[in-house]
Amino acid sequence: MRTLRTKIAVLGMPLAVLACLSVMRAGAEERDSELRRQALKLNEITGKDVLDGEKVRLLKDKAAAKRLTVEAARMAAEKPQPFSYNATALLGSVSYRVKNYRAAETFYRLHLDQAKELRSIRGLIDSYSGLIDASYGGRRYAQTEKLCVEVTKNEHILASLQALETDREKAADKERKELKTFISRVLKVQIMAVARQGDADRAVELIDNLLKDQNDGWLALDLKGLVYRLADKNKEALKVYEEEIQRIKDDNDLKKKDQQELLEDVRYSLSGVYIELKQIDKAAEQLKTLLEKHPDNTTYNNDLGYIWADHDMNLVEAEKLIRKAIDDDRKQRQKADPDAKPGAIKDRGAYLDSLGWVLYKQKKYAEAKVQLQEAVRQTIEEDEEESIEIYDHLGDVLLALNQKKEAVAAWKKGVEVAGDSKRERKRKEEVEKKISANQ
Repeated sequence: MRTLRTKIAVLGMPLAVLACLSVMRAGAEERDSELRRQALKLNEITGKDVLDGEKVRLLKDKAAAKRLTVEAARMAAEKPQPFSYNATALLGSVSYRVKNYRAAETFYRLHLDQAKELRSIRGLIDSYSGLIDASYGGRRYAQTEKLCVEVTKNEHILASLQALETDREKAADKERKELKTFISRVLKVQIMAVARQGDADRAVELIDNLLKDQNDGWLALDLKGLVYRLADKNKEALKVYEEEIQRIKDDNDLKKKDQQELLEDVRYSLSGVYIELKQIDKAAEQLKTLLEKHPDNTTYNNDLGYIWADHDMNLVEAEKLIRKAIDDDRKQRQKADPDAKPGAIKDRGAYLDSLGWVLYKQKKYAEAKVQLQEAVRQTIEEDEEESIEIYDHLGDVLLALNQKKEAVAAWKKGVEVAGDSKRERKRKEEVEKKISANQ
């Protein structure tokens, strides 16, 4: 038989829970109310400099900025929607930077409607650019293609371009160049979106049709090479890049400096193709050639160190290259931001992954674990796209340390974040086999 005290306790428990829930709900409403106030205050912003400054301020705390975009996106569903022309542009840009792509699309759609009402070409360019970037960033490639086609058929954009073509005023030259650059970029993204959908043949056909005036030039060839790489057609990409090198060398309109930079870009692309073709010596040769001219280039140092480590080659030298990349990158970013507090500039997750991997290859498992765990943390903190590769490496290290349960957890996380490219899908299959073998 229950005592009176027991009965009171039993009855009191739901009341305590309800009270707790009530406090939590009040707290949430208070937070939502504050976020709503912050979002509406953005309507007061006028002028490009003030808008840019507010964006920088918001992005200093990305977690808080993301919470603001979530609440603002809910508010945007209200009738009528509560945001001004400048506010929708700012919220779209901030949402994109914190990888809240759905919210970014919401705000850029609103900005597009506002730009159409104002018949603002600047607004059309900004809103379409944001929409396309957000859609592509969210891996909605069919939608990205549709948006790109929408741009090329937009009557306001076409009419503006036609008017600028006949306007010989000096001010019109800048606007005409900007609009043509925008349209060219949209066409390139459209081709990339088609390639990302797994249709390399149609992407190449688009290049030939849309860029037929440059079809034999190096610009079109560079785009073709990228399409073939996305489709994992690396032999075709190799031929295209080799032809592109010759085209660049034969282009007499290019300044010597520009020509050299373009050739270096193609060399770097070639190194990636050779890696996919398992021609590691040739990939290393391209990177070593680049390093001879740019010994402090962090990307080249990291990449050469990583491919050597990944193929169990020159491990001691590989570690030196990767550590140099990390040290130089930290110094360069410190120089670019001299006001940054000591320790505020963290090492890049991708470079820490390389370091962890080369340490693993040298059987320095405990050290490798520290670097790879930090690589994961930094990738998340910096809002970079998480990679199955880092989690795969971490899983291998944990398994080597006989931490099988933790290894499986890392691999499972890698499967969750895997992309949809052919290369990522292949790695996902390999990781899933490791999970099955170790559960």
